[in-house]
Amino acid sequence: MPQATTAPPAVESIPEPATPRGTGSDFAPLLRTVKEQGLLERRVAWYARGITVNLVLVAAVITGMALIGPSWWTMLLAPPLAVLSARIAFIGHDAGHSQITGDRGKGRVIQLVHANLLLGMSQEWWNDKHNRHHANPNHIDKDPDVAADIFVFTQGQTAGRTGLRGWLTRHQAWMFFPLTTLEGIALKVYGFQAVFSRQKDTRMPGRRRAVEGLLLGAHVAAYVTLLLTTLTLGQAVVFAVIHQMLLGLHLGMAFAPNHKGMEMPDSENGAGWGHLRRQVLTSRNIRGGVLTDWFLGGLNYQIEHHLFPSMPRPHLRLAQPLVRAHCQALGVSYAETGLIDSYRQALGHLHDVGEPLRTGA
Repeated sequence: MPQATTAPPAVESIPEPATPRGTGSDFAPLLRTVKEQGLLERRVAWYARGITVNLVLVAAVITGMALIGPSWWTMLLAPPLAVLSARIAFIGHDAGHSQITGDRGKGRVIQLVHANLLLGMSQEWWNDKHNRHHANPNHIDKDPDVAADIFVFTQGQTAGRTGLRGWLTRHQAWMFFPLTTLEGIALKVYGFQAVFSRQKDTRMPGRRRAVEGLLLGAHVAAYVTLLLTTLTLGQAVVFAVIHQMLLGLHLGMAFAPNHKGMEMPDSENGAGWGHLRRQVLTSRNIRGGVLTDWFLGGLNYQIEHHLFPSMPRPHLRLAQPLVRAHCQALGVSYAETGLIDSYRQALGHLHDVGEPLRTGA
């Protein structure tokens, strides 16, 4: 689950390193080839079509809610709205990485609309956390995504966990997917905490904080108004629970295969890794076709995405053969598996991490 922060600095998308050093020079030939093939060039029209189609479908769901009205049949529209909300999250993710446009101002607007207004999630909070993850993926001390919280990711993090947290750690492999149903709500809560915390952070300009706050407030107002004007109070609660839980599950299913069970460097292990090894050895790709690409929002090409964060989503599959061949030539392990097996590996890792608490070791 995401980690709460009350002081998110304003950060930009992490660029691909232009002048790798040391072992990072392994990345330079690959970067040159990718640039020569135009795979870092933006696909504005592709994204424009996708955004338009998604927004039209969202509007269709909202229209359907209004036409059906206060009926339990309206609950059938909650699952498609959850799927479309996940598409919104993927667009916000891509905008944050400057995949859609090289114009930072336009990219910020796109992300603000999709993250803050349509999802109720803080752009600034997400960018801070996510970019720190990209800079040091799976790093025990530096990646916020593997910091001990509801879940723990190393056996060293199990020390001192008693009571409810201890029980969750012992059973975290079984509890992972049930708890991911709360992911969509958690993203909202942490974002609201970051924006509205009384501990103001001067690194986030007051104007940006105000814009974020207004958009988050507008999201809540619009969401509540939609539910209460189309449904009874009880139906509105049920609809919101179904929508948010399925959104969280969808996002969890997209995030889970990417890094769990892969290498976890620390201050000693992996200290000499360059950009290529730091990103490749900690990431896992998922095999599949068009449906997998759509369902996982392109995150199934996690290795390519981490090597080239600003690469447009439709180019990731084109870069994959280049990256795989380059890793093979260097003798660098390139992890790729099926979707179901990726969950098996991720849950197996979480199960192993909880072993000390189950055995009393």
